[in-house]
Amino acid sequence: MSPYAYRVSPADAPALDKPAAKQAATRAGGRARSRTGAKAAATRLAVGAETAPGTDLPGTDAAGTEPVDARAELTPPRAADGRVPGRRGLATRARLLECAAAMLQTTPYRELTVTDISREAGTSPATFYQYFVDMETAMLALAEQVADQGAELSGLVGTKPWRGAAGWHSAQALVDGFLTFWLAHQPVLRVVDLLTEEGDVRFRGARVRMLNAITRALAGVIEEAQTRAGRRAELEPMAMASALVSMLAHVAAHQPGFEAWDIHVADVREAMVRLVFWGVTGPKVPRVL
Repeated sequence: MSPYAYRVSPADAPALDKPAAKQAATRAGGRARSRTGAKAAATRLAVGAETAPGTDLPGTDAAGTEPVDARAELTPPRAADGRVPGRRGLATRARLLECAAAMLQTTPYRELTVTDISREAGTSPATFYQYFVDMETAMLALAEQVADQGAELSGLVGTKPWRGAAGWHSAQALVDGFLTFWLAHQPVLRVVDLLTEEGDVRFRGARVRMLNAITRALAGVIEEAQTRAGRRAELEPMAMASALVSMLAHVAAHQPGFEAWDIHVADVREAMVRLVFWGVTGPKVPRVL
């Protein structure tokens, strides 16, 4: 049996890199889901990441030269009133997030409630609201945690050679990293995708930040491979890297759907390894006259 075999519903997860609908410039977040008794929504977290036209991949600053870092300065988690919790408070906050992530594996996001999470964590809704102003704020905290871990996939790119057999193994490592990461974090990533498609720029920013480091690292090795031995670059490295990362993220998000259509993920994996390897190393395309 394939190591990526699934026994799941045929329904696909939403496309992770499908371009979002037109964004309203003044929109600070998606639909509020505040519960009765919750405090008024606090100031939304500003992500500030821009994206390249038509993509959810890395963007640039106003001059169009450097990528925008959505979280240049990491700050400690804060309670809903802005204070930094103590050791016990941080442990309670972490437990609430762990329970929320675990429950997303069996409960659709729209059906998950603050009461459900609080009960699972052995606390009360009032305690939940001490740390999160609403459900979306808790989901954003999970999204940022996953984005931090996803950005570490860039380590699979720049630390390995991309020539010959070594390059083939590097392509395998990158593809396997995406497949494994998405499988491990699928419930949270589906929420990120859902709220991104609804126009919540905070979740879109988390996704952009997650893929930014990977795309830029891959663009670096593509540029090195294209210009090796004095050759002239045939294709903009960021264009190729963006296309490859979009493919990896999209396919990784749809693993159960492929299996439901009797397309084995092991075979899809092999196809992606080849495409990544060829995208980085060549070969040259025929000249069109």
